[in-house]
Amino acid sequence: MQTWRDGHTRATDAAESLRAALAALGVPETAWSGMRPTVTYNGLAYVHLGMLPADVVEQIAEAMRATRTSAH
Repeated sequence: MQTWRDGHTRATDAAESLRAALAALGVPETAWSGMRPTVTYNGLAYVHLGMLPADVVEQIAEAMRATRTSAH
């Protein structure tokens, strides 16, 4: 049970991190309200993103490209 709880904590933290990043990009909460932390029966942590609008995915991709470019 502790393994599952630890996985849930990791999934929840990851989901919150992504929510904060999307909010910083100016993406409205309505676009990512379907995001949910998920844990498998054996404790593996995942974040289910649900359906995201195409323009939001393009914003995410652009932010990732900008981060990658600035890291080099």
